[in-house]
Amino acid sequence: MTHRNALLAIHFGALMFGLSGVFGKLAESAPVIITLGRAGFAVVALLLAAHFLRSGGAAPSPRQRAGLLLGGLLLGGHWLTFFIAVKIAGVGIATLGFASFPAFTVLLEGLLFRERTRPVEFGMVALVCVGLLLVTPQFDLASDSTLGLIYGILSGLMFALLSLLNRAVTRGVDPVQAALWQNGIILLCLLPFTWSSLPAVPAMDWLWLALLGVLCTGLAHSLFVASLKVLKARTTSVIFALEPVYGIAIAWWLFNEQPSLGMLAGGAMIILASVITSRLKTPAVTNPASPIAKAR
Repeated sequence: MTHRNALLAIHFGALMFGLSGVFGKLAESAPVIITLGRAGFAVVALLLAAHFLRSGGAAPSPRQRAGLLLGGLLLGGHWLTFFIAVKIAGVGIATLGFASFPAFTVLLEGLLFRERTRPVEFGMVALVCVGLLLVTPQFDLASDSTLGLIYGILSGLMFALLSLLNRAVTRGVDPVQAALWQNGIILLCLLPFTWSSLPAVPAMDWLWLALLGVLCTGLAHSLFVASLKVLKARTTSVIFALEPVYGIAIAWWLFNEQPSLGMLAGGAMIILASVITSRLKTPAVTNPASPIAKAR
């Protein structure tokens, strides 16, 4: 893969991740069914990716298997809360709430790995907080916008925890195999509770779930892994900061979810903070097994 092709691949991957909320809104099913379907189709796509990319390597150690199990639970919770946010408040607010994850990563990284957090990084956290305050016009739990934003932020928190967990326990594990384990865990955990509801899933939903699993997870993950062989991790992280831009723009076009001036200003602050944070230090998702290759 050339440098130019790697840049195109990573931008396409970011676009695919940005479409996650769009497909989640198009699907009529409940968020738990959407999460299950995404994981199921992702497992199929990742199995194919593992075959064509010839991924393999040594089997995970018992400690790594425990980490992958916990990672699967965090990934499932991240998706579930994200799709709940989409259903409640729309794609734009859900995506911007999730985009707060770099702020959580900075804070948790310093706490869990005892790494010194610089003042400028605290400044980026403050910038994200101000951006989130601007995204919703008023903080009222009775408001769908506020409740959806809270679910989106919770999704970002679980994604940050997943990123740091992968950093701690999945080094040396093939990234495609790690994603396959985590998606398989989601499938195994949710299937017993949703099996009886599957016959009632609308036929069109299966298309959106397949696109979520194949394009937004399997293909996007594979493009991320392939591009990391050419691009620096910081470069890919900056490009992935464009994910909310893609998601909001497409939702505006498809669903007429016109963002307010406050939402645009808040979103710009959150995205700017994400870009600056990525440039300040090696991001927590430098490990290709990270859920960003992923998760979303």
